[in-house]
This record gives sequence, C-alpha cells and structure tokens, in this order.
Amino acid sequence: MVQICRVQSWFVGVTPLLIFVTVLHQGFATVAPPTPAPHKEPGRPERGHYNVTNNGTICLMAYMGLQLNISYNSTSQKKVVQDVMNLQPNLTKHSGSCDSEIASLQLTVDAVKTNLIFVFTMNSTSNKYHLSEVNVSAAWPDMKEHISGHNSSLDYLRGTVGYSYYCRDEQTLNVVQNLSINTFQLQVQPFAVKGDQFGAAEECQLDEDDMLIPIVVGAALAGLVAIVLLAYLIGRKRSHAGYQSI
Repeated sequence: MVQICRVQSWFVGVTPLLIFVTVLHQGFATVAPPTPAPHKEPGRPERGHYNVTNNGTICLMAYMGLQLNISYNSTSQKKVVQDVMNLQPNLTKHSGSCDSEIASLQLTVDAVKTNLIFVFTMNSTSNKYHLSEVNVSAAWPDMKEHISGHNSSLDYLRGTVGYSYYCRDEQTLNVVQNLSINTFQLQVQPFAVKGDQFGAAEECQLDEDDMLIPIVVGAALAGLVAIVLLAYLIGRKRSHAGYQSI
C-alpha cells in the first residue's frame, strides 16, 4: 500500500513537468520561421499580337512571347533575388507612336505595375532598322523599392525596312545589369507595314545557326560514307589484283 502511494505521488509530481515541457516544445515549434516554398519557373510565355497605328494605319506590328528577368531586394526574403515573369497578352495593354524614322511600342501590365517601352530607329541611308532603346519599370508586391532600367544605346533586332525580323529561338535582350528581357518566337516590323500583314521574314542569326548545324553534320556524314566507300573499292581492287597474280 505504501508503494502504491509512493508511485501515485511520483506521477503527481512528474505530470506537471511533462505538461510544461510539452507546452514549451510547442511554443518553440510555432516560433520557428516557415520554410519558403521553392521558386517555380513560369514556363514558356504565350505569344501576343501588339500593333501600333498612326492615323488609322498600322505602322508597327509585333507578335511575340515576352519574359522579364529582374533582380531586386525582396521584402519577404530580406535579400536580393532573381525573379522571372511572363507577360500575359490578355492582361497587357499596348500603345505607341510612329514617325518617319522612329517607332515605339509601349506595353503595360497594370496588375503588377509593369511598363515596357521598345524604341526602333531607322537609318534612311542604309534602309535598315534596329531596336535602339528599351525602358522598363516594375513595382511588384515583394519589391522593397521600385525597379527601373533604361538603355538608349542598344543594337538588337536588326532588319531591312519593308521586311519583318523573325527569330524562332529564345533570345535575351540585356537592358541593364539587373534587368533583361527574353523573347520567344518573335516577329516584328516597325516600318513600311503594308495592310495588316508582316513583310517577308528575315531570319535571326540564332535560327540560321540552327539550320547550319544539320547541314554541317549531314555533309560530314556524307564525307565519311564517301571515304569508307572509297577505301572499300580500293581494298577490293587490290584483292582482285592479288588473285590474278596467283
């Protein structure tokens, strides 16, 4: 009977200690910071049609998928992060202007306070055009401060006036150090647009390189086959000559 009482007394003394330890453990567990969800790439962006008109006439046409790469100070993560955002055509407003030697396209996404301006310049002497300037501003929810980038000395998307510039492959347009734009299946024509149709397409260097690789590989394989066939014929001829001498 004395042992039973001692056991009961021991449980009575230990139980509050166990409760205290359990509560303390749960308290530390709730204080621990949550593990951030892994960042997911947005995937390939959808292509959008963006036309600019001047007095009712289309003066610039663009059909492309766009993706923004921006490095910024994250409020939630308290460090510099790199994030990627696809421009969704159904959420993107477009406008612009054209004159004899300059054409601009402005894209605005109100939902994430993002604005892009592309400026094309034409050289009337060479009859060529190129993307000469890009202006980007963004105020995403997790940004500690707004991001803006401007570069007026670019030399991208070079084409001939009256023709469209086309690049099937993904290409990167570096604007400033912490900001770049990826384009996907881009086709653009900033001058001498006829009606609502693109002019004949001039392929970008990336696409030409992609076409050149299988040609080079095919030529190499054809040369290899020719060498093997020639060696076989020479060997067969020598073997036949050896039989005749015997």
